[in-house]
Amino acid sequence: MAEPTIVIAANAAWNLVNFRAALIRALVEAGYRVVAAAPPDPDAEASLAALGCAFVAIPVDSRGLSPVGDMRTLLAFYALFRRLRPLALLGYTVKPNVYGSLAARMAGVRTVNNISGLGTAFIRRNWLTLVVKRLYRAGLAHSDVVFFQNRTDRDEFITAGLVSPRQARLLPGSGIDAAWFAPRPRAPAQDGSINFLLIARLLRDKGVVEYVEAARALRRDNPALRFRILGFLDVENRTAIKRATVDGWVAEGAIEFLGASGDVRPHIAAADCVVLPSYREGTSRVLLEAAAMARPLVATDVPGCREVVDDGATGLLCAPRDAADLAEKLARMAALSDAERTAMGEAGRAKVMREFDQSIVIGQYLEALDGLPGRHGGAKI
Repeated sequence: MAEPTIVIAANAAWNLVNFRAALIRALVEAGYRVVAAAPPDPDAEASLAALGCAFVAIPVDSRGLSPVGDMRTLLAFYALFRRLRPLALLGYTVKPNVYGSLAARMAGVRTVNNISGLGTAFIRRNWLTLVVKRLYRAGLAHSDVVFFQNRTDRDEFITAGLVSPRQARLLPGSGIDAAWFAPRPRAPAQDGSINFLLIARLLRDKGVVEYVEAARALRRDNPALRFRILGFLDVENRTAIKRATVDGWVAEGAIEFLGASGDVRPHIAAADCVVLPSYREGTSRVLLEAAAMARPLVATDVPGCREVVDDGATGLLCAPRDAADLAEKLARMAALSDAERTAMGEAGRAKVMREFDQSIVIGQYLEALDGLPGRHGGAKI
């Protein structure tokens, strides 16, 4: 009998490369044939192939709600499932979780979903929140397992009737390869400067505006403080920050914009502290990567951040959407000695290795798949 097939789907192929590479590799090693389904992306497709993962292009419009576009997504998933006859769909991001799961139900395919974060629709409560909740309720109704990355998200879905307690399980984020994100020492700057680094897509919901406001306030009294931002501009999101706005911040000297990078490690290594004033996360991958590299953290006291940061031990927590409180916490971090920041970073790395290692995530996925009925080989691509 042929090896059982797993379809792993997201709204962007780079999402699978960046966050699911270790899982894909483990699935292949466990004897599964893995097929990634996402919109076309030649660079990401090549990276997936190197992991031993096949790729099938699926149309997914992540910019909004389009009945025609979403029907195309549903039908494309259904056609894929009918052709491959996979054991299961592993779904990530909203539309693959919703329309991929609906198509899987129609085709008799088992489903394991991952709600890695609730996003703008849940941060900014409005009509869209109601629509997304209804879509989730329909899509997840027959899922075998729904993984959540923090208790708050899980409890909200259960309370709202979007999933049952039987379906819901907790994961420690996406998992971290602590060997890849190994600590790198940073020698104290001779000019006494302290480098803060925010790593995020340039979205208002990531707290970027509050970070810039805090930087302005602190640099007026202490110009030796440096505030850097690393991340994607021109993101398709309702809260995206325009390039002209970022250029203005750079011109006034509030921040340094580093652009995007395929490897964040050198940038984390050059930082004294990594900052994420996000309004809400699943479990912040950025904070886990920085903590694994033994950097102290400043983050908001919100779901997905507070699970990573032990306030006063591995970093500092601030109030969400509060630039003044963020500035106060950044000033406290800057006032610590190098030895104190080093001790925070070391405590953070120990926490990551203890609670967030990728082996924990992989083990839970393999356990979920082993428990599914109806294992079979599937068809050729």
